Amino acid sequence: MTEHDGCEPLAHGEDIEAHFHDFGQLRYAASGALVTTTRAGTWVAPANRITWVPPFHVHSSRAHGATVVRLLGVPDALAGQLPAEPSVFVASALLREAFLATNTEPPGSPRAGLLLEVVLSELARVPQEPLRLPEPGDARLKAVTDLLHADPASPATLAELGHRTGASDRTLSRLFGSELSMSFHQWRTLLRVQRALLELGDGTSVTDTAMRLGWANPTSFIEAFTALVGQTPGRYRAKARAAG
Repeated sequence: MTEHDGCEPLAHGEDIEAHFHDFGQLRYAASGALVTTTRAGTWVAPANRITWVPPFHVHSSRAHGATVVRLLGVPDALAGQLPAEPSVFVASALLREAFLATNTEPPGSPRAGLLLEVVLSELARVPQEPLRLPEPGDARLKAVTDLLHADPASPATLAELGHRTGASDRTLSRLFGSELSMSFHQWRTLLRVQRALLELGDGTSVTDTAMRLGWANPTSFIEAFTALVGQTPGRYRAKARAAG
């Protein structure tokens, strides 16, 4: 039996506290965007993306903009068709329409089952978003990443952030590598690109997005964004606005 439902509209910045389900859950922001955080990391899903949370994965969420979320439960018996870790998928037109159609069907009805089959079939073929931002467990490192989450555009060096949090830059550099498998620069770039997805989805221009998020110039932003997302920010912005 599947569970599908929709949340009440969420205000900008509204949080859903950490919880889990004994079934898998697909989550689609019909408007706005949804930021999902688990122990494995943080994922950003604007209106052209669908988030997958496997059974028993503790997750919390935050809305970006006025956000209307549609939910589709996936029974544990079918969850093995999808990744074992939380993921974000690009929402094709067919995937989006089949997903939204499930919200109009009674749970357990034959048509609901057929629509779920379509959704799972489409998820097997659409690209998966690579932008998982890993989150630290070490308190010293978390103090630094919390500062960056609060101000992604901050130009502070690792040494300066370490001075503010009481840890040496050498220790922090080692922790970025051992805990998060990336450098400080790579982590901050990934954080900024995640935030850029939200800005561009809101219709912010490429140049303004670059300036708001701390890039020295639009060209360096375009290069970093394209390398991680696989398309230019201008193209992503156009697709996101069309989906919204």
